[in-house]
Amino acid sequence: MDWDKLRIFHAVADAGSLTHAGDSLHLSQSAVSRQIRALEESLNTTLFHRHARGLILTEQGELLFDATQSMVRRIDTATARIRDSEEEVFGELKVTTTHGFGALWLAPRLAKLYEKYPDLNIDLMLEERVLDLPMREADVAIRMKEPSQADLVRKRLMSVKMRLYASPEYLASHGTPERMSDMAKHRLISQNVKSAQVSAGMQLVQELLSHDIEATLTVNNYFGVLQAVLSNLGIGVLPDYIIEDFPHVVRVLPEIESSEVPVFLAYPEELRTSKRVAAFRDFVQEEIIAHRRSRRAMGAD
Repeated sequence: MDWDKLRIFHAVADAGSLTHAGDSLHLSQSAVSRQIRALEESLNTTLFHRHARGLILTEQGELLFDATQSMVRRIDTATARIRDSEEEVFGELKVTTTHGFGALWLAPRLAKLYEKYPDLNIDLMLEERVLDLPMREADVAIRMKEPSQADLVRKRLMSVKMRLYASPEYLASHGTPERMSDMAKHRLISQNVKSAQVSAGMQLVQELLSHDIEATLTVNNYFGVLQAVLSNLGIGVLPDYIIEDFPHVVRVLPEIESSEVPVFLAYPEELRTSKRVAAFRDFVQEEIIAHRRSRRAMGAD
């Protein structure tokens, strides 16, 4: 099959429009249309349904698009490996992690990475959904459990625990609980137990709610929980890695905490020699070491 026609087909299927595909390919709409017609004739099938709103793939078109997507991923991988054979660290690196860890811990530290590697472009994808690394949905993942996918290089970075925190202003106004029964007088701020989160956090919230806590505020991510705590709304269930960046936040009921949650960094075996991946991996490990030192100095463990 003519690769040039497949390349144009992929651009049209991805854009859903001859005009938008032509813009990305620097071709006229008529030239793109001719190539699509020629490809349909060579396959003796219809690849698109034409609608006023744009183009929609037929069943045969979907099959071909799956194949071209796989080809594009392989080409991207080959291109990345060729570029990584150079001495410089540059280009795009797709990193995925959870909303909480990405927004509260990783993103505030990325300035240091950019200072060292100004030509590196991080595409940070914050998702609770586990992306498929072998299929190149992302290059590197930081996850709150050991990845189960095969053919991944993985390294345990640290452990996290969910604990109770409040602002000094809130505690000055409402008092500091000394035992679990005191929590009935306070507003508990947490993730909704039905929202995507690590099981250890969900179990801790369920245990707390079993003690007749009437006033609650639930948010679907830890960033929202943190903002509510900083706004003096109540006592929040938060991962302990926030303490370094918010040292004024006070830990409440220190005997109450979740089980340990392991944090893993993983990437596909084929990217083992990637300089971009190595640069990011080493940066995260250095920041983890600094994080541990800071917590020991604060007596947070």
